[in-house]
Parts: sequence; structure tokens; C-alpha cells
Amino acid sequence: MSHSPQSIPAHQATDGTLILGIETSCDETAASIVEWRDGAPRVLSNVVSTQHEIHARYAGVVPELASRAHLERIVPVVREALRSAELAGRHISAVAVGNRPGLIGSLLVGNAAAKAYAWSLGIPVIGIDHIAAHLVAGLLDAPPVGWPALGLVASGGHTHLFRMNDPRSMTLLGRTIDDAIGEAFDKAATLLSLGYPGGPLLDERSSSGDATAMRFPTPRLTGRSVREGSQSSERTLDFSFSGMKTALLYAVRGVPPVANRPAPRPPLPLTEQRVSDLAASFQSAAVNQVMDVLNRAMERLEAQNDRPVTLLVGGGVTANRHLRAQLEMFGTQHGIDVRLPAQKYCVDNAAMIAALAHWRYAAGEHDHLRLAPRSHSLLGRC
Repeated sequence: MSHSPQSIPAHQATDGTLILGIETSCDETAASIVEWRDGAPRVLSNVVSTQHEIHARYAGVVPELASRAHLERIVPVVREALRSAELAGRHISAVAVGNRPGLIGSLLVGNAAAKAYAWSLGIPVIGIDHIAAHLVAGLLDAPPVGWPALGLVASGGHTHLFRMNDPRSMTLLGRTIDDAIGEAFDKAATLLSLGYPGGPLLDERSSSGDATAMRFPTPRLTGRSVREGSQSSERTLDFSFSGMKTALLYAVRGVPPVANRPAPRPPLPLTEQRVSDLAASFQSAAVNQVMDVLNRAMERLEAQNDRPVTLLVGGGVTANRHLRAQLEMFGTQHGIDVRLPAQKYCVDNAAMIAALAHWRYAAGEHDHLRLAPRSHSLLGRC
């Protein structure tokens, strides 16, 4: 999982090991101190400075504004994380940084800061894949977990499913071929004029709506339809949300006219109740697609005598109430340990970055100070 990894003597994951994590992949400037204790990562401090007030007027993240905000906030955020951890003379063993994927300008700020801290302290720097880090967010301040596991990332930029031997060894099973689920939620909220950030507002509005008010298309993706050169007609474990988004667009603004065909019916009035119904229906359809893929993944792995004992879930969309309820139900139905992150660890944060770094550090891995950020993940085709 590392980029240009360097070898250091392998370490036993011993109680008391401290790692400073830094995260600046998008619009949160974050720093955290995480300690390894009792076989799991424990958070001593977790500081997150959001930029919602900067980007709200644009209904989306503006990369250059995000980079400038990171420059202003990175040092105060790290200082606050160190102060809040109350280390009392204890030494940090390594500095971890999310160096992929993300906005390249934002990543540059965090990577430069992490390498500067590591160099000044004479300790290793460890580059971390942001997507993989989301999968250990549910292990923060929680009991040790069993392996193998299914790993689901559901965020504003990624919807990916993995089979995991441990946090350092994972195989991509499926991914979105267009929008991520969080991106789809944000666009749906924009169409419904709910505001920014869209995902939480869509979730809130859906609570007063009828989830059966509108039926959305369900994608049936096959190897032939999503894999270049494949002739397989078997359904894949991929996701697609663009068709749902288009259906919502037509429901709100009407179906475009086509030459030589009868004029389409005008859309229904967008009353307050209609907005709630569309929000609930869209959210329900998107979550149902995720659950369908998860159920098919379990069936396939069980047929291969490779049944996972844990489901790890991470990403901003795991804060969605409907998705969390469905995932908990999935765990009960399949007898699998579902690890949902606490609400504060669903969004981008540095605690998950430092937590994943503990596994790399224990394996004797770290990166060179020439470590460079990447806009794309190295996990399969993410």
C-alpha cells in the first residue's frame, strides 16, 4: 500500500506506540494522536477544521480555496492535537499523512507539513491511502476485529467494495462506474434546492417523506457492460448512480421533448411534501443498491468457502441514518460483525490516518522524505 516504501525493523504492535496523523485530502484540515493499546487504536486527540463556510456559496469544494485554507490552518490544528493529547513527555514514533487520493493542492500542504514534522523529530513518515484509512475508522476506540472482512467505502468521492485479509491486504471486488453515492446525494440535494452540504440535508429531509413515492431505475451491471474486453453476462459487484440522478432530474424539471413525438407530461408541482418524498425515495433507492451488492458479495464469498467474519464500513455517507440502519440489519441477518464508525469518524479525519499507520509501522514499513502526493488511489482501479 505504500509509495516508495522503505524498510525499517519490524515492530511488534506494542501498547503505548504513538503516531501523529495529518489529513488534508479535500476540505478538512485534520490532525490526531492515536495510541496502540489492548490490540486496537485508541484516539488521544482528534482535531478537525472544516471549510464548509468557505465553499457553501459555490455548492461544492473549490480546490484553490481549499489549499489556501489548509495553509492557514495546518500548524494551529497540529498544535491543538498535540496539546489535547496531553503526552506529558511521551514520544511520537512516526508521522502518518494521507497522501492519496484527493485534491493535489490540498494533499501537498499536508504532505509537506508531515515530512517537516517527521524530519524535525527524526522519526519516519508513513504515507496512507485515504480510502483504506476509511475502512479502519470503525476500529477506533473499539475492540479488536476478526479477519477476513468485507470493506465498504461510501463517501462523496468513492463507493468501493473490498475483500480484506487485514488493513494492509485488500482486493477490490467492485466500485462505482460513475458517481459515488455521496456525490449522488449532493447532486440530488442541489436538484431539490436543499442547500450545502447536500448529503446530511437530504438525509434530514427524507425523514418526513414517503420512500415509495417514486420508483428509481435499478442498474444491472454485467462484466460485458463495465469491463473492456469482457464477454461475461454475470452481474458484477459494481455500483452506478447516474441513472438515478437523471431520473430525479426529469422528475423535478420534466422530460425533455423529442422531435416527432407527443409532448411529455409536465412535472408534478414541487411542493414541500413532494420534495420530501423525492428525497426519501432517492435515498432509499441508493441505499438499496448498496445493500443488494453487499448481499451478492456475501453469497459469492460463501460459495467460495471464503466467508468474511467482519464488515468494515467507512466514509462520510456512513453517517446516513438509513444506511446505518440497513447495515446493522445486514449484520443480524448474516451473523457478521459490522463495524460502523462513530459519527465523528465518518467524515474525513486524521485519526483514521494514524490508525492505519499503526499496521504499517508494526510491519516495519515507512516512506522516504521524497514521498509525493497522488490524486488517485493505488488500490485497484479506485
